[in-house]
Amino acid sequence: MTTSIATTASTVSGETFAGGAGTPPGTPDGGAGLPPGASVRRPNRSLLHGLLTNKKAMTGAAMLFFFIALALLAPVLYPDNPSKITGMASQEPDAEFWLGTTAKGQDVLALTIHGARSSLLVGLTVGFASTFIGILVGLAAAYFGKFIDEALSLTTNVFLLLPGLPLLVILAAFLPPGLGTVILVLVVTGWAGSARVLRSQALSIRSKDFVAAAVVTGERPLRIMFREILPNMASIVMGTLLACIIYGIGAQAGLEFLGLGDVSTVSWGNNLYWAGNEGALLTGSWWVFIPSGLCIALVAFSLSLINYAVDEVTNPRLRKIRKSKPASKPAGKPAKPGKRASA
Repeated sequence: MTTSIATTASTVSGETFAGGAGTPPGTPDGGAGLPPGASVRRPNRSLLHGLLTNKKAMTGAAMLFFFIALALLAPVLYPDNPSKITGMASQEPDAEFWLGTTAKGQDVLALTIHGARSSLLVGLTVGFASTFIGILVGLAAAYFGKFIDEALSLTTNVFLLLPGLPLLVILAAFLPPGLGTVILVLVVTGWAGSARVLRSQALSIRSKDFVAAAVVTGERPLRIMFREILPNMASIVMGTLLACIIYGIGAQAGLEFLGLGDVSTVSWGNNLYWAGNEGALLTGSWWVFIPSGLCIALVAFSLSLINYAVDEVTNPRLRKIRKSKPASKPAGKPAKPGKRASA
């Protein structure tokens, strides 16, 4: 009787516990009352703890930290100018040049390592800036509503309707070249999507009772938005941040590959631009363009793994189901009918 009550209570609360530390009080033998093979859900845990125990998140974080460490240690690994001509033109990878040289005789490995600094800087800056603007616009539109919501929603819809690539090309072509220009262009064209997503989530939280109670008690709007509403949007904010970082890295590489960035800087996008201009594809110099393209793909893949892990940890429908082990094994199997036991 006690077992059935405990199991029912845990089911009503939205969780069914397995044996061990998460077993509800009153369940004997650490959850032995559950039927053998019954599927149970793991108890809700914090987002950080869930990510630390998620293989996808740890794999993506390890890959991302590797590239960040590579970018930070670039001046130590290659203190000279990475654009300096150090070898023969279009030299294949060997013991001296691990990734070969370009058509000018530049070390491809040095260009790849130093290119991580610019690409990751632009991607992280664009990601945080776009997410911050999206948070401000989404929270203000959802909380104040009425005229403010209509005005902010109209502005967001205008930026969403504008074609992204032509706008990027036009802004990058008429503004002075440089990393600041690239970051400004990407933030201007990339904040609207995150604002739309965050506004939708904030609207659902705005109608909750605890927000209404905070309004009745006279708390300030900024405190309600950032202390009551925003903490309940942590998972979607983190997912939006990761998506904006991926957008920033990819969009910067696309602009620079088209020659709309500052070609004097060393970045993964400019490496691809010079590889195309110098005919690396036509001459079969695969070692010139593959490293930078592969780095962009791996960074995007690592961020996608973390993004998927966040969704997996915070979404109850995606949480892993594990089967509970039977409490005890049967003492012996009954003999099958029609067969005699061996002497």
